This record gives sequence, C-alpha cells and structure tokens, in this order.
Amino acid sequence: MPPNKQLLDKGIKYLLYALPLMFIGPSVIYNAFINKQNVWHYLVLAFGIVFCFLAVYFMFKGIKTLTDALFHDDK
Repeated sequence: MPPNKQLLDKGIKYLLYALPLMFIGPSVIYNAFINKQNVWHYLVLAFGIVFCFLAVYFMFKGIKTLTDALFHDDK
C-alpha cells in the first residue's frame, strides 16, 4: 500500500518548520544569558524559550503526521 502523499507532504512541512527553530531557539537563549545587563534580557529569554517549545511541537507534529501517512492511521 502506498503512503498517503498529502499527509506525507504535510509532515515534511512540519519538520521543515522545526528545523530553523531548533537552531534559532538555543541561539536566542544563549544571547539572552550573555547580555544580562540589558533591559530586554527577560523578553529575549522568553522568546528563546518559546522558539524551543515551538521546535519541539513541530517536530512532534511532523513525526506523528509522517507515521500516520506511512501506516495509514485513519481516525
């Protein structure tokens, strides 16, 4: 049985959304800890944490969508 092409494409899109966020999030967090004397320290740290959580969310969503496409998990 062939995989569901639309779900496969959707899963790959989710993984492609997660890829830059996996690098941007830790970089922003590192930048926030380096610039502790700055007024915007906590705001930048919050954005970095949000980027990391979004990367984890998109990775989970992408892998789940890929497995649904490959194993035909109909709901």
